Amino acid sequence: MPFNMLARLIKAIELDMTDQNIATLPEKDALNHTETTYDVAPNTATENDAAAEQAPMRLKERFRKFLPVVVDVETAGFNAQTDALLEIACIPVLLDEHGMFYPGEAFNAHVEPFEGANLEPSALAFTGIDPNNPMRKAIAEDEKTALRRIFKGLKEVRREEDCRQCVLIGHNAHFDLAFLNAAVIRTNSKSHNPFHNFSVFDTVTLSALAFGQTVLARACKAAGLDFDGKNAHSALYDTQKTAELFCYILNHYPMLANAMHAEDDKEALDDDSDRK
Repeated sequence: MPFNMLARLIKAIELDMTDQNIATLPEKDALNHTETTYDVAPNTATENDAAAEQAPMRLKERFRKFLPVVVDVETAGFNAQTDALLEIACIPVLLDEHGMFYPGEAFNAHVEPFEGANLEPSALAFTGIDPNNPMRKAIAEDEKTALRRIFKGLKEVRREEDCRQCVLIGHNAHFDLAFLNAAVIRTNSKSHNPFHNFSVFDTVTLSALAFGQTVLARACKAAGLDFDGKNAHSALYDTQKTAELFCYILNHYPMLANAMHAEDDKEALDDDSDRK
């Protein structure tokens, strides 16, 4: 057989075999030749992880089980050991379902000077507090009664939030903590005190970081918060303004991406070492 006739015969056989193979494929595969579909089971673990990431953080998780409480005191001087505590106000900072911080209920008291307390005239002129004012004396409480009432209210909030201890927030916080600790000792209220002995969150530092301001009134103005100088140096008013400022800063300056990380069980157990 001539070579050219043999080549045409082989070509015809190859075409016939190709047509037969295509005819045996499903219609969809015949058109696409190699298209194949697979059923893939959903990755439940990945979906659960994503849901967990979207779940709002609880307050106890944000500050290692510390309940942040804004505190302000008005005093009759600068010496926590000798000068009278005249007013105290406390406002716990809470976290809503959207992850936004907000001031909680206020606990406050006008306090009778303890026996033998020093009353610096310059300090009284600065705060505008008259310890002998009849209207003030009608509502003032002794230190022990005032502190234990406030501590009881804070402990209830702490239990509701499943926190283990309160941490004091203040504008120049160590000043407030010094007078608080001195009053705790004077009234034998150590077992009632919900606050950490020395740890604080200071809004002076936070305001300097956020706004370049250290004065409370100026920091509030920079944050767009109202501040009435006529009401300043009232423990309740200053606490309210400090709480608003603290919440504003936290709500507008989110944590760094790598700030929250899972602690192992040993670290969680070692948390009690902070409670000196």
